[in-house]
Amino acid sequence: MSVLSSLTPALATIAQQIGHAVEIEFTRYLIGAAGVAVLYWLIQRWIEPRRIQAGKASFADRRREFRRSVETIFVFSLVNLLTFAMFRAGWLPVNRGAPDIGIMVAQIIAMVIMHDAWFYWMHRSLHLKVLFRRAHATHHVSRTPTSWAAYSFAPIEAIFESIYVPVMFLIISHIVPIQPWAAFIFLGHQIARNAVGHSGFELAWPGFTRSPLTGWLTTTTHHDLHHTEGRYNFGLYFTWWDRMMGTEHPKYHERFDAVAVRPEVVTNRVDLA
Repeated sequence: MSVLSSLTPALATIAQQIGHAVEIEFTRYLIGAAGVAVLYWLIQRWIEPRRIQAGKASFADRRREFRRSVETIFVFSLVNLLTFAMFRAGWLPVNRGAPDIGIMVAQIIAMVIMHDAWFYWMHRSLHLKVLFRRAHATHHVSRTPTSWAAYSFAPIEAIFESIYVPVMFLIISHIVPIQPWAAFIFLGHQIARNAVGHSGFELAWPGFTRSPLTGWLTTTTHHDLHHTEGRYNFGLYFTWWDRMMGTEHPKYHERFDAVAVRPEVVTNRVDLA
């Protein structure tokens, strides 16, 4: 009885920490996925011509994506607890004073570049036959993805998707202590780009993919093509890995251009009608 009594406070503390981690991750997911869904619904009249695929995701598709994403949130939350534990143990040095803007910006850039590299090679690995069915097929059920698919992963993929965070923080913090705002902005950027990349609408302007100023950034069309033709476009934020490794879709620019110039054609057709 005494053992049980001593364990109860510890279990309650663990449950509380898990609940807090789930709350944080769920809020982040809702802000990204629901935020993009609501915003695009409000401006649907103007962006409908920019729909990438002719077909539309059903309510059942969105419900499945949401359910799978909730399951992923629990996995992410456990990894977050590991990260928090590393912070508390002093394994991840943190700047607790005034933010250093220069270091903060450098850390954000480093985090994004490191995440993109990790994602590309992890993503390609998940497409190997030995892993695809068990780890990645769940995500590809969304042939016409929506922003709700941002976290629609199988548990194995959820682990691969999230474990880079404590590893990345460990590497960066031992070069210079982590700037809290750098971590916050990076995580916000991650879910925002993820939700937009699965939204099904291309809002980038004509010429975006061919310009030396913007062509190195992925677009919604870039990832949408991966969902329809899984052999190409494994990158997350940047196109350079796909270009270097020969995995960029051969008709990526054509597909993008077909959507990017569509509003003018559709508007003219509506006006004539």
